[in-house]
Amino acid sequence: MQSKNTNGLHVAIIMDGNGRWATRRGLPRIAGHRAGVAALRRVVERAPDVGIRCLTVYAFSSDNWRRPPAEVESIFWLLRAFLRLETERLKQRGVRLQVIGRRDRLATSVLREIEKAECATATGHRLHLRVAIDYSSRDAIAQAAYLHETRSSPDEIAQSLAQTLTAGSGDVDLLIRTGGEKRLSDFLLWESAYAELHFTDRMWPDFDEADLEAALNEFSHRERRFGAVPFALSIVQGKAPCAGMDVSQLDLLSETNYSGDIHANT
Repeated sequence: MQSKNTNGLHVAIIMDGNGRWATRRGLPRIAGHRAGVAALRRVVERAPDVGIRCLTVYAFSSDNWRRPPAEVESIFWLLRAFLRLETERLKQRGVRLQVIGRRDRLATSVLREIEKAECATATGHRLHLRVAIDYSSRDAIAQAAYLHETRSSPDEIAQSLAQTLTAGSGDVDLLIRTGGEKRLSDFLLWESAYAELHFTDRMWPDFDEADLEAALNEFSHRERRFGAVPFALSIVQGKAPCAGMDVSQLDLLSETNYSGDIHANT
């Protein structure tokens, strides 16, 4: 396992399956969202102990406004309750809370609770918890591009976008989606360019510490190359690709060898 984030992992989670979890049990969908809050608490409490320094969770996408008004209202009621009840716990556990996404469409009561929670937990250092609310990655990228439209070259624009979109969080190392679906759903598209993906059929309300650790264990066995190949990575790290081989003596692409290969195959 390799990470560009030297101080710990950035893990992102699409918390999917609350409604289906409730429906299968003959319960109203809001019951699934309540159970999902308990799952989030479990994961947040475990995350710092398993090497996660930043946790970004998808709570409410910009597309979720299309859901029935009653369900949307219930979700935001739960959000306000979560912020009121959990802020002190987060503060005590050294968790810094940040809400990402649009705020211009949120009710004043929701904004007030968000701002209070962010202020109260601002000094947290064990875990950076980012909750995506009214969030669209496409919109975030478009907004960042608009801010940097005066840049003179594509490279400068890309660099500015990266700085804006990953400020304070870094690129995503591992993206987990629960609920059995296998898509990103407009979540952290830029930041997840080189993320490892983990999909599980487990519904979010059932997701627990063991599931988190299983995902991290699978992640630890993956080889992350960031566009390179093992041979090239070995050279960059100053290691010979084969035992006893001196990298400095490699001349596989010299003009002589290359021409010889061509003639040998003609």
